[in-house]
Amino acid sequence: MERLQKLILVASAGILLVACGQKKQTQDIIVPKEEVKAPQGPIRMQDYKQTNDIQWLGKPYQVEITRIPDDSLRMVTDEDGQKFVDNRITLRILRGDGSTFYKGGFTKAAFENYLDDDYRKTGILEGFVFDKIEGAQLIFAASVCHPQTDEYIPLVVTVSSLGEVGIRRDTEMDTYGNEDNQQ
Repeated sequence: MERLQKLILVASAGILLVACGQKKQTQDIIVPKEEVKAPQGPIRMQDYKQTNDIQWLGKPYQVEITRIPDDSLRMVTDEDGQKFVDNRITLRILRGDGSTFYKGGFTKAAFENYLDDDYRKTGILEGFVFDKIEGAQLIFAASVCHPQTDEYIPLVVTVSSLGEVGIRRDTEMDTYGNEDNQQ
């Protein structure tokens, strides 16, 4: 009987040693720490040029829009410290004979009255495109955005047949395919 007790004791000690030698299983999930990349040099958008031939007030015109990054403008810095070069837009409207009807430049400063403090500080002038003709006005869509995001303030720029420029914040939603909303 004593021998049986010793055998049970040795077997129990062996089981105990094996059990203690195994790695404890936990429910903890270990996620590798995300590495924050150091900001690179200032990021510049690509140059952009759009040319449209239009009929306006019964005459041919050409609308030319050019966007270039401009190092003379104040750079914008995002929350990670990344710097972005702001853009300058040039709008030229040429008559059919090639003479200039309108030539003007736009920077974010032209839109400051329509931006909140956040976009004044951290936004860049990104987009400017010809949209449509409404009577004696050419309508353009513009945007000031947070760089490399989908966040932006939509703006409308108008040029009248007298060369007067108007700017307003775009508050109307575009609706596609709805005949009732088209003018």
